[in-house]
Amino acid sequence: MELGSILHFLEDKTILITGATGFLAKILVEKILRVQPNVKKLFLLLRAADAKSATHRLQNEIIGKDLFRLLKENLGPNFNSFIAQKLTLVPGDISRPDLGLDSHSILKQQIYDQTHVIINLAATTNFDERYDISLGLNTFGVKHVINFSKKCTKLKVLVHVSTAYVCGEGEGLIMEKPYEMGVSLNGVVGLDIDAEHKLIRHNLTHLQHLGATENEIKVAMKDLGITRAKNYGWPNTYVMTKAMGEMIVEEEKGKGELGVDIVIVRPSIVTSTFKDPFPGWAEGVRTIDSLAVAYGKGKLTCFLGDLNAIVDVIPADMVVNAILVATAAHATHRANGNGIYHVTSSVRNPLRNWNLQDVGYRYFTAKPWINKDGKAVKVGKCKVLSNMDSFNRHMFLRYLLLLKGLQLANTAFCHFFQGTYLDLNRKIQIVMRLVDLYKPYLFFKGVFDDINTHNLRQALLMDTHLFYFDPKLIHWDDYFLNTHLPGVVKYIFNKNY
Repeated sequence: MELGSILHFLEDKTILITGATGFLAKILVEKILRVQPNVKKLFLLLRAADAKSATHRLQNEIIGKDLFRLLKENLGPNFNSFIAQKLTLVPGDISRPDLGLDSHSILKQQIYDQTHVIINLAATTNFDERYDISLGLNTFGVKHVINFSKKCTKLKVLVHVSTAYVCGEGEGLIMEKPYEMGVSLNGVVGLDIDAEHKLIRHNLTHLQHLGATENEIKVAMKDLGITRAKNYGWPNTYVMTKAMGEMIVEEEKGKGELGVDIVIVRPSIVTSTFKDPFPGWAEGVRTIDSLAVAYGKGKLTCFLGDLNAIVDVIPADMVVNAILVATAAHATHRANGNGIYHVTSSVRNPLRNWNLQDVGYRYFTAKPWINKDGKAVKVGKCKVLSNMDSFNRHMFLRYLLLLKGLQLANTAFCHFFQGTYLDLNRKIQIVMRLVDLYKPYLFFKGVFDDINTHNLRQALLMDTHLFYFDPKLIHWDDYFLNTHLPGVVKYIFNKNY
């Protein structure tokens, strides 16, 4: 397969993008508008009660971001009119049939009649999201997008963005292979998506009958998700519901009713932009950024994990470029391979946990964070806890003995230390829950095969300077010291995370 110009493919195309306020979706929208201003139209599906609130979200959460700075500079006074011409907002919700659009909606008919490409980026990425919300968005949302796409008469391709970690706690070389309906990771039989939905409804009805508070229902739904995920071999609710979403994709592929390719793009841990539209744009605390923020602010004194383990990260602009190239490839060359792409770095340009520890120390030593009192925060080398036994010992000696002492003192002094005891106990419970959620990734023993993605890169003969996604281009020390960490400090540190 040889690919022609991606710019030419995008010209005069109408694209529906779901989850439009998300991190990757914003970068995707900006990229398309900047490199191919002759795109016909972008339908942006976002959760909103009405057109007014959708417009508010567009202004505040998408085009109002610094991400669009270069596009604004390029267009000058024509920016607003260009945006009005190219973007059409679609207030909706993929967790509902027909994406939550009114059955008599003129806008829905326009999408049916005009759309050439659908890119599904809507998801909840919280590891321990409520099970009802996660299943609704990450699993049934995929089903609703596919059913909706069947009515799009001009559709050429549907792209579903998943995650490389649908493999759970996989080891060794993890292939770009599909997940079959009902097949669990640990061999436990009985995984049934509809049955999971019924279980959720039963539990919600039971909780409401008992008069449970909203917070009690929230906690129960979170616990249910983690329990069900671990029952079938996944470490958390997020990756299980994303895996079940992929099962729906594969089931639909088998039916062959859609008539176009359904592509799955699986990025690993997504980090700030490598160079496009400019280096270092970031938003929200992503997995490794939570560690960087805590460390830079002097709150992280020890690290749990295998320092020699490979951590798979990939800059966001490379993910977006891979999405666009895969879109063009499958729209113009049907049924090329299985249509699953790992957008990852662990095979071609591995990064290890000790690299992250080293660059973090070097960066924040040279450029310490200035706290609200105007003082530079001094960081030291983190104490490394290389296994759960050492972590449990550390927690026992540092905190649990103190907690036990407080409990005894609290009893002896008529609950005088009750507030201190409860506060420390709460913090310990939070730490233990976070460790339980992140442990599979801190000790991850797999690397992601990316032969399909490599073949996609090899097929791209034009516009390679615009649509780069080869992890070998990245020099990790330079990227973290001069791009990623400065971006994290600029865009995330002062957002009260």
